[in-house]
Amino acid sequence: MDFESQCTATIASVVREYADMVYRLAFAQVRSKSDADDIFQEVFLRYVRNNPAFVSEEHRKAWLIRVTINCAKKYWSSAWQRNTVPLDDNYRFLMPEENELDEVLRKLAPKYRSVIHLYYYEGYSISEIGKILSIKESTVRTQLTRARTQLSNMLKGEI
Repeated sequence: MDFESQCTATIASVVREYADMVYRLAFAQVRSKSDADDIFQEVFLRYVRNNPAFVSEEHRKAWLIRVTINCAKKYWSSAWQRNTVPLDDNYRFLMPEENELDEVLRKLAPKYRSVIHLYYYEGYSISEIGKILSIKESTVRTQLTRARTQLSNMLKGEI
């Protein structure tokens, strides 16, 4: 196997390994399938272009999470996003509770969605989230508490 084939095989294995995580995080941030697809593509395009060196798989995973968050922030701050009205991507889940939760999560601010997703869906600790997002642990705790409070209030209001 030549060098180019090895690089292609490595990239393909990284995409297979982390595709679901990157897509879930992108979707959690933007709540739109088409925008999550764009972010997914941008993250792996940056991975291929930069070809970063990692000391461990955790380092690679954290890098992909950080880049996904940065791409989502870029999406939210783009002039295109600020001057458009999004089409409503209504995906129906099998369980009615999941539909309600999806609607409530859609209403949370992106910074709260990030900590909720990383804590509950990816299983990171508060200190790990702080390192990934480059924010203090106390900020993560505050954002997590505020997100839980907002979720609780919104879910109570819908019952």
